[in-house]
Amino acid sequence: MNTRLLLLVLALALASFASPSIAEVRLPAIISDHMVLQNGVSAPIWGWASPDEKVTVRIGGQSIETKAGADGKWRADLAALASGGPHILTIGGTNQIEIKDVLVGEVWLGSGQSNMAMTVKGVTDAEREIAAADLPQVRVFTTASQNTPKPAEDCSGHWKLCSPETAGTFSATAFFFGREIHRELKVPVGLIVSAVGGTPIDSWVDEKLQRALPDMKGFFQPQSADAATADPAKASADYEAAMEKWKANVKRARADKKPVPRRPQNPSEVRAKKSNLGGLFNGMIMPLVPYAIRGALWYQGEANSVPAKAPYYQHQLPLLVTDWRQRWDAEFPFAWVQLPNFAGNGRDLQQVREGMLKTLRLPKTGMAVTIDIGEAKNIHPKNKQEVGRRLSLWALQSVYGRADLEFSGPLVTGHEVRGGEVIVHFSHAAGLKAKEGGLVGFQIAGEDQIWQSASARVDGSSVILSGASITKPVAVRYAWENDPACNLINAAGLPASPFRTDDWKLPAPVEPSQPVKP
Repeated sequence: MNTRLLLLVLALALASFASPSIAEVRLPAIISDHMVLQNGVSAPIWGWASPDEKVTVRIGGQSIETKAGADGKWRADLAALASGGPHILTIGGTNQIEIKDVLVGEVWLGSGQSNMAMTVKGVTDAEREIAAADLPQVRVFTTASQNTPKPAEDCSGHWKLCSPETAGTFSATAFFFGREIHRELKVPVGLIVSAVGGTPIDSWVDEKLQRALPDMKGFFQPQSADAATADPAKASADYEAAMEKWKANVKRARADKKPVPRRPQNPSEVRAKKSNLGGLFNGMIMPLVPYAIRGALWYQGEANSVPAKAPYYQHQLPLLVTDWRQRWDAEFPFAWVQLPNFAGNGRDLQQVREGMLKTLRLPKTGMAVTIDIGEAKNIHPKNKQEVGRRLSLWALQSVYGRADLEFSGPLVTGHEVRGGEVIVHFSHAAGLKAKEGGLVGFQIAGEDQIWQSASARVDGSSVILSGASITKPVAVRYAWENDPACNLINAAGLPASPFRTDDWKLPAPVEPSQPVKP
Protein backbone atom coordinates (compact mmCIF):
# COMPACT_ATOMS: atom_id res chain seq x y z
CA MET A 1 0.00 0.00 0.00
CA ASN A 2 1.56 3.34 -1.04
CA THR A 3 1.76 6.31 1.28
CA ARG A 4 -1.03 8.31 -0.39
CA LEU A 5 -3.46 5.38 -0.19
CA LEU A 6 -2.53 4.72 3.43
CA LEU A 7 -3.21 8.34 4.37
CA LEU A 8 -6.57 8.22 2.61
CA VAL A 9 -7.59 5.09 4.53
CA LEU A 10 -6.54 6.68 7.84
CA ALA A 11 -8.46 9.87 7.05
CA LEU A 12 -11.62 7.92 6.25
CA ALA A 13 -11.27 5.91 9.44
CA LEU A 14 -10.88 9.06 11.57
CA ALA A 15 -13.84 10.72 9.85
CA SER A 16 -15.94 7.66 10.51
CA PHE A 17 -14.91 7.63 14.18
CA ALA A 18 -15.84 11.28 14.60
CA SER A 19 -19.14 10.96 12.77
CA PRO A 20 -22.17 12.06 14.82
CA SER A 21 -24.08 9.01 13.56
CA ILE A 22 -21.81 6.78 15.64
CA ALA A 23 -21.79 8.99 18.73
CA GLU A 24 -25.40 10.18 18.65
CA VAL A 25 -27.24 10.18 21.94
CA ARG A 26 -30.43 8.14 21.71
CA LEU A 27 -33.47 7.98 23.98
CA PRO A 28 -36.10 5.31 24.59
CA ALA A 29 -39.49 5.92 22.98
CA ILE A 30 -41.14 6.76 26.29
CA ILE A 31 -38.85 9.78 26.79
CA SER A 32 -40.35 11.94 24.10
CA ASP A 33 -42.46 15.03 23.39
CA HIS A 34 -45.55 15.55 25.61
CA MET A 35 -44.29 13.12 28.26
CA VAL A 36 -45.34 13.36 31.91
CA LEU A 37 -42.70 12.99 34.61
CA GLN A 38 -43.65 11.73 38.06
CA ASN A 39 -43.62 14.52 40.62
CA GLY A 40 -41.98 14.47 44.03
CA VAL A 41 -39.48 11.69 43.27
CA SER A 42 -36.12 11.30 41.59
CA ALA A 43 -37.06 10.62 37.97
CA PRO A 44 -34.54 8.67 35.85
CA ILE A 45 -33.68 9.78 32.31
CA TRP A 46 -31.69 7.23 30.35
CA GLY A 47 -30.55 6.24 26.90
CA TRP A 48 -27.58 5.27 24.78
CA ALA A 49 -24.47 6.95 23.39
CA SER A 50 -20.92 6.08 22.48
CA PRO A 51 -18.92 4.39 25.24
CA ASP A 52 -17.57 6.95 27.72
CA GLU A 53 -19.47 9.78 26.00
CA LYS A 54 -20.40 12.63 28.35
CA VAL A 55 -24.13 13.37 28.45
CA THR A 56 -25.79 16.42 30.03
CA VAL A 57 -29.47 16.45 31.02
CA ARG A 58 -31.23 19.77 31.71
CA ILE A 59 -34.75 20.63 32.86
CA GLY A 60 -36.31 23.25 35.11
CA GLY A 61 -33.04 24.74 36.28
CA GLN A 62 -31.38 21.37 36.83
CA SER A 63 -28.25 20.32 34.95
CA ILE A 64 -26.91 16.82 35.47
CA GLU A 65 -23.78 15.40 33.86
CA THR A 66 -23.26 11.69 33.41
CA LYS A 67 -21.19 9.39 31.20
CA ALA A 68 -22.08 6.38 29.10
CA GLY A 69 -20.64 3.08 30.21
CA ALA A 70 -18.61 0.66 28.13
CA ASP A 71 -21.89 -0.72 26.76
CA GLY A 72 -23.05 2.75 25.71
CA LYS A 73 -25.80 2.99 28.31
CA TRP A 74 -26.20 6.08 30.45
CA ARG A 75 -28.61 7.32 33.12
CA ALA A 76 -29.23 10.59 34.95
CA ASP A 77 -31.57 10.86 37.94
CA LEU A 78 -33.40 14.16 38.13
CA ALA A 79 -34.04 15.76 41.50
CA ALA A 80 -37.72 15.78 42.48
CA LEU A 81 -39.84 18.19 40.45
CA ALA A 82 -43.09 19.87 41.44
CA SER A 83 -46.26 19.32 39.42
CA GLY A 84 -46.64 21.72 36.52
CA GLY A 85 -44.98 22.66 33.27
CA PRO A 86 -44.61 22.70 30.41
CA HIS A 87 -40.86 22.24 30.45
CA ILE A 88 -38.25 21.52 27.82
CA LEU A 89 -36.01 18.55 28.59
CA THR A 90 -32.62 18.87 26.90
CA ILE A 91 -30.19 15.98 26.50
CA GLY A 92 -26.82 16.81 25.03
CA GLY A 93 -23.76 14.81 24.01
CA THR A 94 -22.16 14.89 20.60
CA ASN A 95 -25.65 15.79 19.42
CA GLN A 96 -28.46 17.58 21.27
CA ILE A 97 -32.08 16.47 21.73
CA GLU A 98 -34.96 18.66 22.89
CA ILE A 99 -38.03 17.00 24.38
CA LYS A 100 -40.83 19.56 24.24
CA ASP A 101 -44.00 20.11 26.24
CA VAL A 102 -42.96 18.04 29.26
CA LEU A 103 -45.37 18.09 32.19
CA VAL A 104 -44.82 16.95 35.77
CA GLY A 105 -47.63 15.21 37.63
CA GLU A 106 -48.94 11.75 38.45
CA VAL A 107 -47.88 8.78 36.31
CA TRP A 108 -49.60 5.39 36.33
CA LEU A 109 -48.89 2.18 34.43
CA GLY A 110 -51.91 0.19 33.18
CA SER A 111 -51.39 -3.38 31.97
CA GLY A 112 -53.22 -6.63 31.27
CA GLN A 113 -55.25 -8.10 28.45
CA SER A 114 -58.26 -7.04 26.36
CA ASN A 115 -60.30 -5.34 29.08
CA MET A 116 -57.36 -3.04 29.80
CA ALA A 117 -56.68 -2.60 26.09
CA MET A 118 -60.38 -1.94 25.30
CA THR A 119 -60.65 1.64 24.06
CA VAL A 120 -62.97 4.49 24.94
CA LYS A 121 -64.76 4.20 21.60
CA GLY A 122 -66.11 0.82 22.74
CA VAL A 123 -67.73 1.89 26.03
CA THR A 124 -71.24 2.92 26.97
CA ASP A 125 -71.98 6.51 25.86
CA ALA A 126 -68.74 6.55 23.90
CA GLU A 127 -69.66 9.54 21.71
CA ARG A 128 -70.51 11.68 24.71
CA GLU A 129 -67.35 10.66 26.58
CA ILE A 130 -65.12 11.36 23.58
CA ALA A 131 -66.72 14.74 22.87
CA ALA A 132 -66.07 15.80 26.47
CA ALA A 133 -62.46 14.60 26.52
CA ASP A 134 -60.77 17.99 26.13
CA LEU A 135 -58.12 17.34 28.79
CA PRO A 136 -54.70 18.35 27.43
CA GLN A 137 -53.02 17.77 30.79
CA VAL A 138 -53.92 14.08 30.58
CA ARG A 139 -51.45 12.24 28.34
CA VAL A 140 -51.32 8.60 27.28
CA PHE A 141 -48.41 6.49 26.04
CA THR A 142 -49.61 3.21 24.50
CA THR A 143 -46.96 0.55 24.00
CA ALA A 144 -47.15 -1.39 20.76
CA SER A 145 -47.47 -5.16 21.14
CA GLN A 146 -44.03 -6.77 21.35
CA ASN A 147 -43.32 -10.35 22.41
CA THR A 148 -39.59 -11.08 22.78
CA PRO A 149 -37.56 -14.05 24.11
CA LYS A 150 -35.20 -11.74 26.00
CA PRO A 151 -35.66 -8.34 27.71
CA ALA A 152 -35.95 -5.63 25.06
CA GLU A 153 -34.19 -2.30 25.51
CA ASP A 154 -36.92 -0.25 23.86
CA CYS A 155 -40.50 -0.37 22.63
CA SER A 156 -42.66 1.54 20.14
CA GLY A 157 -45.14 4.26 21.06
CA HIS A 158 -45.53 7.97 21.63
CA TRP A 159 -47.32 10.29 24.02
CA LYS A 160 -50.72 11.66 23.00
CA LEU A 161 -52.56 14.60 24.53
CA CYS A 162 -56.15 13.83 25.49
CA SER A 163 -58.63 15.49 23.15
CA PRO A 164 -61.84 14.54 21.33
CA GLU A 165 -59.61 13.60 18.41
CA THR A 166 -57.45 11.15 20.39
CA ALA A 167 -59.44 9.91 23.39
CA GLY A 168 -61.34 7.26 21.44
CA THR A 169 -58.13 5.24 21.02
CA PHE A 170 -57.14 5.34 24.71
CA SER A 171 -57.50 2.44 27.11
CA ALA A 172 -60.92 3.08 28.64
CA THR A 173 -60.08 1.72 32.10
CA ALA A 174 -56.86 3.72 32.31
CA PHE A 175 -58.47 6.87 30.90
CA PHE A 176 -61.45 6.92 33.26
CA PHE A 177 -59.10 6.27 36.17
CA GLY A 178 -56.77 9.05 35.07
CA ARG A 179 -59.65 11.45 34.46
CA GLU A 180 -60.81 11.05 38.07
CA ILE A 181 -57.29 11.54 39.42
CA HIS A 182 -56.86 14.66 37.28
CA ARG A 183 -60.20 16.11 38.40
CA GLU A 184 -59.55 15.50 42.07
CA LEU A 185 -55.86 16.45 42.30
CA LYS A 186 -55.85 19.09 39.55
CA VAL A 187 -52.39 18.07 38.36
CA PRO A 188 -51.17 16.60 35.05
CA VAL A 189 -51.66 12.85 34.67
CA GLY A 190 -49.61 10.49 32.53
CA LEU A 191 -50.94 7.04 31.68
CA ILE A 192 -48.63 4.36 30.30
CA VAL A 193 -50.69 1.54 28.78
CA SER A 194 -49.03 -1.78 28.04
CA ALA A 195 -51.75 -4.35 27.31
CA VAL A 196 -52.51 -7.04 24.73
CA GLY A 197 -55.85 -8.76 24.22
CA GLY A 198 -56.16 -12.50 24.74
CA THR A 199 -52.93 -12.87 26.71
CA PRO A 200 -52.43 -14.84 29.93
CA ILE A 201 -50.61 -13.60 33.00
CA ASP A 202 -47.94 -16.20 32.16
CA SER A 203 -46.68 -13.90 29.40
CA TRP A 204 -46.39 -10.92 31.75
CA VAL A 205 -44.17 -12.54 34.40
CA ASP A 206 -40.51 -13.43 34.05
CA GLU A 207 -40.27 -17.05 32.87
CA LYS A 208 -37.41 -18.05 35.18
CA LEU A 209 -39.29 -16.83 38.24
CA GLN A 210 -42.40 -18.78 37.29
CA ARG A 211 -40.45 -21.98 36.71
CA ALA A 212 -38.52 -21.55 39.97
CA LEU A 213 -41.67 -21.24 42.09
CA PRO A 214 -42.52 -24.61 43.72
CA ASP A 215 -46.25 -23.80 43.70
CA MET A 216 -46.13 -23.54 39.90
CA LYS A 217 -44.71 -27.02 39.27
CA GLY A 218 -48.07 -28.49 38.26
CA PHE A 219 -48.74 -25.57 35.92
CA PHE A 220 -45.96 -26.56 33.54
CA GLN A 221 -46.83 -30.24 33.20
CA PRO A 222 -49.98 -29.73 31.08
CA GLN A 223 -48.16 -26.99 29.17
CA SER A 224 -45.41 -29.46 28.24
CA ALA A 225 -47.93 -32.17 27.32
CA ASP A 226 -49.80 -29.74 25.09
CA ALA A 227 -46.58 -28.77 23.32
CA ALA A 228 -45.67 -32.42 22.81
CA THR A 229 -48.97 -33.27 21.14
CA ALA A 230 -49.10 -30.16 18.93
CA ASP A 231 -48.89 -30.78 15.19
CA PRO A 232 -47.56 -27.58 13.57
CA ALA A 233 -47.72 -29.01 10.04
CA LYS A 234 -51.39 -29.93 10.36
CA ALA A 235 -52.23 -26.60 12.01
CA SER A 236 -50.48 -24.75 9.17
CA ALA A 237 -52.30 -26.77 6.51
CA ASP A 238 -55.65 -26.19 8.23
CA TYR A 239 -54.91 -22.47 8.41
CA GLU A 240 -54.05 -22.25 4.72
CA ALA A 241 -57.28 -24.05 3.83
CA ALA A 242 -59.26 -21.74 6.10
CA MET A 243 -57.62 -18.72 4.45
CA GLU A 244 -58.60 -19.90 0.97
CA LYS A 245 -62.16 -20.43 2.11
CA TRP A 246 -62.15 -17.00 3.78
CA LYS A 247 -60.93 -15.27 0.63
CA ALA A 248 -63.75 -16.85 -1.35
CA ASN A 249 -66.28 -15.81 1.31
CA VAL A 250 -64.93 -12.25 1.30
CA LYS A 251 -65.30 -12.04 -2.48
CA ARG A 252 -68.85 -13.37 -2.26
CA ALA A 253 -69.77 -11.02 0.62
CA ARG A 254 -68.49 -7.96 -1.24
CA ALA A 255 -70.40 -8.96 -4.37
CA ASP A 256 -73.57 -9.35 -2.32
CA LYS A 257 -72.80 -6.14 -0.36
CA LYS A 258 -72.80 -8.03 2.93
CA PRO A 259 -70.43 -7.75 5.95
CA VAL A 260 -67.01 -9.27 5.34
CA PRO A 261 -66.38 -12.37 7.54
CA ARG A 262 -63.64 -12.31 10.15
CA ARG A 263 -60.19 -13.37 8.98
CA PRO A 264 -59.00 -16.74 10.39
CA GLN A 265 -56.33 -16.54 13.08
CA ASN A 266 -52.89 -17.91 12.33
CA PRO A 267 -52.41 -20.70 14.92
CA SER A 268 -48.67 -20.13 15.17
CA GLU A 269 -49.23 -16.45 15.97
CA VAL A 270 -51.95 -17.28 18.49
CA ARG A 271 -49.73 -19.87 20.13
CA ALA A 272 -46.79 -17.47 20.31
CA LYS A 273 -48.95 -14.75 21.86
CA LYS A 274 -50.70 -16.93 24.42
CA SER A 275 -48.06 -19.49 25.32
CA ASN A 276 -44.82 -17.55 25.33
CA LEU A 277 -43.81 -17.46 28.98
CA GLY A 278 -42.54 -14.01 29.88
CA GLY A 279 -42.57 -12.76 26.28
CA LEU A 280 -44.70 -9.68 26.93
CA PHE A 281 -42.85 -8.98 30.17
CA ASN A 282 -39.64 -8.91 28.12
CA GLY A 283 -41.05 -6.89 25.25
CA MET A 284 -43.51 -4.49 26.90
CA ILE A 285 -42.59 -4.09 30.58
CA MET A 286 -38.80 -4.21 30.72
CA PRO A 287 -38.40 -1.35 28.16
CA LEU A 288 -40.38 0.88 30.55
CA VAL A 289 -38.05 0.28 33.49
CA PRO A 290 -36.94 2.52 35.27
CA TYR A 291 -39.42 5.25 34.17
CA ALA A 292 -40.73 6.79 37.40
CA ILE A 293 -44.36 5.90 38.13
CA ARG A 294 -46.68 6.49 41.07
CA GLY A 295 -48.26 3.06 40.78
CA ALA A 296 -49.68 0.33 38.56
CA LEU A 297 -53.11 -0.98 37.54
CA TRP A 298 -53.82 -4.50 36.30
CA TYR A 299 -56.91 -5.80 34.46
CA GLN A 300 -56.43 -9.38 33.30
CA GLY A 301 -57.42 -12.93 34.16
CA GLU A 302 -59.91 -14.01 31.51
CA ALA A 303 -57.22 -15.95 29.62
CA ASN A 304 -56.31 -17.75 32.85
CA SER A 305 -59.88 -18.77 33.68
CA VAL A 306 -59.56 -22.09 31.84
CA PRO A 307 -59.62 -24.91 34.43
CA ALA A 308 -55.99 -25.94 33.90
CA LYS A 309 -54.70 -22.46 34.69
CA ALA A 310 -57.14 -20.89 37.16
CA PRO A 311 -55.78 -22.52 40.37
CA TYR A 312 -52.34 -21.02 39.75
CA TYR A 313 -53.45 -17.40 39.54
CA GLN A 314 -53.08 -17.06 43.32
CA HIS A 315 -49.35 -17.65 42.83
CA GLN A 316 -48.79 -15.77 39.59
CA LEU A 317 -50.38 -12.44 40.50
CA PRO A 318 -48.32 -11.88 43.69
CA LEU A 319 -45.24 -12.98 41.76
CA LEU A 320 -45.98 -10.36 39.10
CA VAL A 321 -46.54 -7.58 41.64
CA THR A 322 -43.43 -8.43 43.65
CA ASP A 323 -41.17 -8.80 40.62
CA TRP A 324 -42.33 -5.60 38.90
CA ARG A 325 -41.69 -3.69 42.11
CA GLN A 326 -38.21 -5.17 42.34
CA ARG A 327 -37.45 -4.22 38.73
CA TRP A 328 -38.38 -0.61 39.51
CA ASP A 329 -36.67 -0.82 42.91
CA ALA A 330 -39.79 0.68 44.49
CA GLU A 331 -42.73 -0.72 46.45
CA PHE A 332 -45.18 1.33 44.40
CA PRO A 333 -48.95 1.01 44.96
CA PHE A 334 -50.55 -1.70 42.84
CA ALA A 335 -54.25 -2.38 42.23
CA TRP A 336 -56.20 -4.70 39.99
CA VAL A 337 -59.73 -5.26 38.73
CA GLN A 338 -61.34 -8.41 40.06
CA LEU A 339 -63.04 -10.19 37.18
CA PRO A 340 -66.70 -9.25 36.68
CA ASN A 341 -69.64 -11.59 36.28
CA PHE A 342 -69.77 -13.51 33.01
CA ALA A 343 -71.83 -16.57 32.11
CA GLY A 344 -69.19 -18.42 30.11
CA ASN A 345 -69.11 -22.22 30.12
CA GLY A 346 -65.74 -23.92 30.41
CA ARG A 347 -64.39 -21.20 32.69
CA ASP A 348 -63.34 -21.09 36.31
CA LEU A 349 -63.65 -17.39 37.03
CA GLN A 350 -64.15 -18.15 40.72
CA GLN A 351 -60.58 -19.30 41.37
CA VAL A 352 -59.12 -16.38 39.42
CA ARG A 353 -61.19 -13.97 41.55
CA GLU A 354 -60.08 -15.84 44.66
CA GLY A 355 -56.44 -15.51 43.60
CA MET A 356 -56.96 -11.76 43.27
CA LEU A 357 -58.58 -11.57 46.71
CA LYS A 358 -55.71 -13.51 48.30
CA THR A 359 -53.11 -11.21 46.72
CA LEU A 360 -54.41 -8.33 48.85
CA ARG A 361 -52.12 -9.72 51.53
CA LEU A 362 -49.29 -7.83 49.83
CA PRO A 363 -48.70 -4.29 51.16
CA LYS A 364 -49.91 -1.25 49.25
CA THR A 365 -52.33 -3.21 47.09
CA GLY A 366 -56.00 -2.72 46.22
CA MET A 367 -58.78 -4.32 44.23
CA ALA A 368 -61.80 -2.97 42.41
CA VAL A 369 -64.62 -5.50 42.85
CA THR A 370 -66.78 -5.56 39.71
CA ILE A 371 -69.02 -8.59 40.28
CA ASP A 372 -72.07 -6.35 39.75
CA ILE A 373 -71.15 -4.52 36.53
CA GLY A 374 -70.24 -7.29 34.11
CA GLU A 375 -72.38 -8.54 31.25
CA ALA A 376 -73.50 -12.17 31.25
CA LYS A 377 -72.95 -12.60 27.51
CA ASN A 378 -70.09 -10.15 26.94
CA ILE A 379 -66.62 -10.78 28.31
CA HIS A 380 -65.79 -7.14 27.48
CA PRO A 381 -68.38 -5.23 29.54
CA LYS A 382 -68.89 -1.65 28.39
CA ASN A 383 -69.20 0.13 31.73
CA LYS A 384 -65.53 0.99 32.03
CA GLN A 385 -66.41 4.36 33.59
CA GLU A 386 -67.32 2.62 36.85
CA VAL A 387 -64.27 0.38 36.68
CA GLY A 388 -62.02 3.42 36.41
CA ARG A 389 -63.92 5.21 39.16
CA ARG A 390 -63.55 2.32 41.59
CA LEU A 391 -59.84 2.10 40.94
CA SER A 392 -59.58 5.85 41.46
CA LEU A 393 -61.37 5.58 44.83
CA TRP A 394 -58.60 3.24 45.99
CA ALA A 395 -55.87 5.56 44.70
CA LEU A 396 -57.41 8.71 46.11
CA GLN A 397 -57.89 7.17 49.55
CA SER A 398 -54.85 4.89 49.87
CA VAL A 399 -52.27 6.76 47.82
CA TYR A 400 -53.37 10.39 47.99
CA GLY A 401 -54.74 10.52 51.52
CA ARG A 402 -58.47 11.13 50.99
CA ALA A 403 -59.51 9.51 54.27
CA ASP A 404 -63.16 10.49 53.74
CA LEU A 405 -63.56 8.05 50.83
CA GLU A 406 -64.54 4.39 51.02
CA PHE A 407 -62.56 2.60 48.35
CA SER A 408 -63.55 -1.04 48.65
CA GLY A 409 -66.59 -3.22 48.86
CA PRO A 410 -66.92 -5.56 51.88
CA LEU A 411 -64.05 -8.06 52.19
CA VAL A 412 -64.32 -11.21 54.29
CA THR A 413 -62.00 -11.23 57.32
CA GLY A 414 -63.07 -14.43 59.06
CA HIS A 415 -65.96 -16.58 60.23
CA GLU A 416 -67.11 -18.55 63.25
CA VAL A 417 -69.66 -21.30 63.81
CA ARG A 418 -72.20 -20.90 66.61
CA GLY A 419 -74.53 -23.81 66.84
CA GLY A 420 -76.46 -24.03 63.60
CA GLU A 421 -75.31 -20.62 62.36
CA VAL A 422 -72.20 -19.23 60.74
CA ILE A 423 -71.19 -15.62 61.44
CA VAL A 424 -69.09 -14.10 58.66
CA HIS A 425 -67.11 -10.94 59.46
CA PHE A 426 -66.21 -8.20 56.96
CA SER A 427 -63.97 -5.17 56.64
CA HIS A 428 -65.14 -2.11 54.68
CA ALA A 429 -68.52 -2.94 56.16
CA ALA A 430 -69.97 0.42 57.25
CA GLY A 431 -73.63 0.38 56.27
CA LEU A 432 -73.56 -3.31 55.31
CA LYS A 433 -76.82 -4.21 53.55
CA ALA A 434 -78.52 -5.87 50.62
CA LYS A 435 -78.65 -3.70 47.53
CA GLU A 436 -82.32 -4.53 47.19
CA GLY A 437 -84.62 -7.10 48.78
CA GLY A 438 -83.20 -9.84 50.97
CA LEU A 439 -79.59 -10.99 50.88
CA VAL A 440 -78.82 -13.49 48.12
CA GLY A 441 -75.70 -15.24 46.92
CA PHE A 442 -74.71 -17.11 50.09
CA GLN A 443 -74.36 -20.88 50.30
CA ILE A 444 -73.73 -23.06 53.34
CA ALA A 445 -72.56 -26.65 53.76
CA GLY A 446 -71.98 -29.24 56.47
CA GLU A 447 -69.31 -31.91 56.70
CA ASP A 448 -70.95 -33.76 53.81
CA GLN A 449 -69.86 -30.88 51.53
CA ILE A 450 -73.34 -30.60 50.05
CA TRP A 451 -74.16 -26.97 49.36
CA GLN A 452 -77.49 -25.28 49.74
CA SER A 453 -78.74 -21.69 49.64
CA ALA A 454 -78.36 -19.97 52.97
CA SER A 455 -80.71 -17.69 54.82
CA ALA A 456 -78.73 -14.52 55.51
CA ARG A 457 -79.18 -11.41 57.65
CA VAL A 458 -76.92 -8.47 58.43
CA ASP A 459 -75.72 -7.88 61.98
CA GLY A 460 -73.51 -4.78 62.13
CA SER A 461 -70.35 -5.61 60.18
CA SER A 462 -71.22 -9.29 59.95
CA VAL A 463 -73.65 -11.55 58.11
CA ILE A 464 -75.32 -14.42 59.98
CA LEU A 465 -76.11 -17.50 57.90
CA SER A 466 -78.09 -20.67 58.41
CA GLY A 467 -79.32 -23.56 56.29
CA ALA A 468 -82.77 -25.09 56.58
CA SER A 469 -81.50 -28.67 56.86
CA ILE A 470 -77.98 -28.09 58.16
CA THR A 471 -77.58 -28.39 61.92
CA LYS A 472 -73.78 -28.42 61.93
CA PRO A 473 -72.53 -26.01 59.27
CA VAL A 474 -68.79 -25.87 58.54
CA ALA A 475 -68.31 -23.73 55.42
CA VAL A 476 -69.71 -20.76 53.53
CA ARG A 477 -69.44 -19.44 49.99
CA TYR A 478 -70.58 -16.15 48.50
CA ALA A 479 -71.07 -15.34 44.82
CA TRP A 480 -69.20 -18.53 43.95
CA GLU A 481 -70.36 -18.79 40.36
CA ASN A 482 -69.20 -17.36 37.04
CA ASP A 483 -72.30 -15.15 36.85
CA PRO A 484 -73.75 -15.10 40.36
CA ALA A 485 -76.89 -13.50 41.74
CA CYS A 486 -75.50 -11.54 44.70
CA ASN A 487 -76.30 -8.22 46.35
CA LEU A 488 -74.23 -7.53 49.48
CA ILE A 489 -72.94 -3.93 49.47
CA ASN A 490 -71.76 -1.27 51.91
CA ALA A 491 -72.94 2.30 52.46
CA ALA A 492 -70.80 3.47 49.52
CA GLY A 493 -72.73 1.13 47.23
CA LEU A 494 -69.64 -0.99 46.55
CA PRO A 495 -70.19 -4.75 46.20
CA ALA A 496 -68.71 -7.46 48.38
CA SER A 497 -66.01 -9.65 46.89
CA PRO A 498 -66.84 -13.29 46.15
CA PHE A 499 -65.20 -15.67 48.63
CA ARG A 500 -65.26 -19.13 50.18
CA THR A 501 -64.19 -20.33 53.62
CA ASP A 502 -63.41 -23.92 52.52
CA ASP A 503 -60.56 -25.42 50.54
CA TRP A 504 -62.47 -28.40 49.20
CA LYS A 505 -61.78 -29.83 45.79
CA LEU A 506 -63.82 -27.97 43.22
CA PRO A 507 -65.89 -29.70 40.52
CA ALA A 508 -64.78 -29.29 36.94
CA PRO A 509 -66.51 -26.41 35.15
CA VAL A 510 -69.14 -27.22 32.54
CA GLU A 511 -67.45 -27.98 29.23
CA PRO A 512 -68.06 -25.38 26.53
CA SER A 513 -69.79 -26.23 23.28
CA GLN A 514 -67.08 -24.22 21.47
CA PRO A 515 -63.44 -23.45 22.32
CA VAL A 516 -63.08 -20.90 25.12
CA LYS A 517 -61.92 -17.51 23.84
CA PRO A 518 -60.15 -15.04 26.14
